[in-house]
Amino acid sequence: MSGVYDDENFFQAYAQMPRSNLGLAGAGEWHQLKNLFPDLTGKKVLDLGCGYGWHCAYAAAHGAAEVVGIDASEKMIREAEKRNAAPSVTYCVCDLDNYDYPAETYDCVVSNLVLHYIADLDQVYRRVYRTLVPRGVFLFNIEHPTFTAGVCQQWIRDDAGHALYWPVDDYFSPGARETVFVGKRVVKQHHTLTQILMGLLNTGFLLQAVEEAVPSPEMVGLPEMADELRRPMMLLVRAQKCGDGRLRW
Repeated sequence: MSGVYDDENFFQAYAQMPRSNLGLAGAGEWHQLKNLFPDLTGKKVLDLGCGYGWHCAYAAAHGAAEVVGIDASEKMIREAEKRNAAPSVTYCVCDLDNYDYPAETYDCVVSNLVLHYIADLDQVYRRVYRTLVPRGVFLFNIEHPTFTAGVCQQWIRDDAGHALYWPVDDYFSPGARETVFVGKRVVKQHHTLTQILMGLLNTGFLLQAVEEAVPSPEMVGLPEMADELRRPMMLLVRAQKCGDGRLRW
């Protein structure tokens, strides 16, 4: 995905999104996701696909001793360095496949709206498990399977443009799905709910929380949120590495 995010036209369109301008306050899922973070005081945090670095800055502001944010997009990393620099935060241009995931290093690994671009979730799970300390937390937000299985991820609309229903097709056929995001054709990866959750359990994680994102009371009345209670768009998951640190599969 680094290519599309480093495309200047795409990057400028992405910069106009509320979450780009307002940060965490502009993210519809933040009112839920923030409650899933563990205590970060004195902890080491890894952000996979950090984007503008909003979650890195949050971790630093909440006492994290060391924060590493990686992203495959150089444009995203440079923006993060401008917007969300902090003494405890280090940013690095690196994709999820090429990061070295040092063993038993991080207390918390977070990933926001990145894993639906990854074909092999199980490989990511194994790497995250390895790099977490025993009882470390893996917290992520992924596009919901109902959303990624949506046909072109678009509502079926009537002649007046009103959303009639959200079509779902080939749900049990995981893999690449092409859609349009901020005016650019992108390829995402559809994963079933079984793949997302059982993959964690088979790796050895303990599930601690599973939530489907809904707009906050403050956002639910906004025009762009009018249909967001009709189908889930995001899935929030918190999982913990087993206390003995052993892989179990």
